[in-house]
This record gives sequence, C-alpha cells and structure tokens, in this order.
Amino acid sequence: MVYPKKVHFKDHVFLVDEHVYEPAEDTFLLAEKMTVTEDDAVLDMGTGCGILAVLAAEKAKRVLAVDINPHAIECAIKNAEMNGARQRIGFRNGDLFHPIKPNESFSLILFNSPYLPSEPDEERSWIGKAWAGGPNGRKVIDRFVMDAPNFLAAGGKIQLVQSSLSNVDRTLKMFSERNLRAMVAAQVKVAFESIVLVETKR
Repeated sequence: MVYPKKVHFKDHVFLVDEHVYEPAEDTFLLAEKMTVTEDDAVLDMGTGCGILAVLAAEKAKRVLAVDINPHAIECAIKNAEMNGARQRIGFRNGDLFHPIKPNESFSLILFNSPYLPSEPDEERSWIGKAWAGGPNGRKVIDRFVMDAPNFLAAGGKIQLVQSSLSNVDRTLKMFSERNLRAMVAAQVKVAFESIVLVETKR
C-alpha cells in the first residue's frame, strides 16, 4: 500500500492512506487534551490513522482501536508498528460498538466523531464516513452517546470531539440523561465553526 501523506505530531510520524481521514485540528485538540494513566483501558473509537491509539498506548494498560473503515485499520496497524506500539494495541474493524463484546469496559473512551452536517451521498465514501454526520451532523454522535455509557467503567471518562454546528447542548443533555456529568472541556475556533471537546465523567 502507498501512503501519500505524512503527519508529524511531537516526535511521532504517521502515514495516512488516501482513503483515511487525515488528522486535523479536531484530532490534535483531542491529542493535546486526552488524559491517559497507566491504569487505563482505552477505547479509541474511529481510530483513523491510529494517532490517538498510539499516543494513548505510551501510558495506558491496554488500548483498543476501532474503525468502520478497513483502510483505516490497515493504516493504523502500520503506524502502530512504525511507532513501536503494535504489541500494546488491539484493532477491530466495525461500526461503532458492534465489534465490542457486551462484557468489555473501558476507563477512557475517545471519539473524534463524524460531526459535520452532510448530504446522503457524502457519507458513501470511506473519507466521507469520517466527517459526514447526516442532515444535522448528529447521525453518528447520537448513536455513540446512546451506547458509550454501556461500555464505560465505574469512574471512567469519555472525551468526544464534535462541531458547534452539530448542537453541543444536545450532546450535553443526552449524556446527562444517561447519568453522566458532561461539560465542554475545550474548544478551538476554525473557519465557520468551533471544534468542541465534550468531556464526561460518571
């Protein structure tokens, strides 16, 4: 496989396949703000090129990286190997929590979600699936918020990135309805939107 792009973050280099989302402001916001300890079991949902999984694996007890895009899984495995983290990360291809066993739980769940309002045809490509969030940008976010608490360990944390265009208040309300304390932990202004990091705790 040919990897046409390279992304540098701190002292790491990540290759990015043409069918895989290239890390951008949203990725880097989460990379800077994620809080990983040596006791953490981390789920990196929508791993893309694997950047967050690799960074989390530097500290975490274990990391599981999931993506609906098979090209992303292949790319993430390559990057884990390049960055010396392959033995500490598990990889699964599938849609959101479908590849997760019912009895699995995680102390930290990360998700740079597809969050931009989109037309139906924009969700069909592998790249489109990484950013296209349906008519109101919430098609994937709502599914994630519904299911994520079922896999969150006691005392665990969820760190979710979305756009100000996809109704952050609704995300906070949905988490609250699932008995999680949610807040906007950070945000960065880009072009016509703000990229928002929503953080929850049990």
